Amino acid sequence: MPPRANYATIHVGAQLGPETRTLDLDWADDVGDETDAHEFDVPTADAADTYVGIQAFDVGAYGHEILINGQRSGGFDIPPSDGWQYWVDTFGDAASLVAGVNDLRIARDTDTDDAFAVGTVTVHWREPSDA
Repeated sequence: MPPRANYATIHVGAQLGPETRTLDLDWADDVGDETDAHEFDVPTADAADTYVGIQAFDVGAYGHEILINGQRSGGFDIPPSDGWQYWVDTFGDAASLVAGVNDLRIARDTDTDDAFAVGTVTVHWREPSDA
C-alpha cells in the first residue's frame, strides 16, 4: 500500500526576544529565548519525510531554530519577514520522529536582538498506510 500523510497541529502562542525588547502582543506569552516543549503524538515508528509549517510574526533575523526532539533541520529555519508569514521547513528523516510522544521547541538566535512571535506550527510526516 502507498504511504499516507499525517500531521499534528500545535498552538505555540509565544513571543521570543531579549528582555529589553518585546512586541507587546496580547495573544502571545513572552518566553524569552526558547519555548517550552510542545508535545505531539506520532502513531508510528516509521515516520519519514518530516516537514514543518510555521506561522511567524515579525521575524527580523536569520538563525532562529525549530527543534524536533532536540534536533535541528539544518540551514535557516525561519527567514526574516515583516508582519505575518507562513514558512515551510523540511527536516526529511533528520527529525527522527518516534512512535508516541515527540516534542517541538522554537529557539531564538541569541546573537541577535530580534524579537518575534510564533502562532501555530504544524508538523507533517509520511507513514505506512497500515499505521
